Amino acid sequence: MILVISLFLALIPLLGIVYIVLFGSLTTVDGLFMSLILLSISAILGLNALIELRKGKAAFAPKGSAPVTRFTGPALDGPR
Repeated sequence: MILVISLFLALIPLLGIVYIVLFGSLTTVDGLFMSLILLSISAILGLNALIELRKGKAAFAPKGSAPVTRFTGPALDGPR
């Protein structure tokens, strides 16, 4: 559910950039900074969606074998 919400919220700032471009205020300082802010917001929410997507894939991936443990200590060290 968070994935869908993040994707939806990432698209809203992009619509704001389209609005800025269509009404020709991209070349003003206000339009430039507003588009940079909106791109940053969209990038953060898009990254959140990407992380949620990767986390969801990892939850369904088969588990690997048990981790290998190394035994070290004086009994297993070679002659000195």
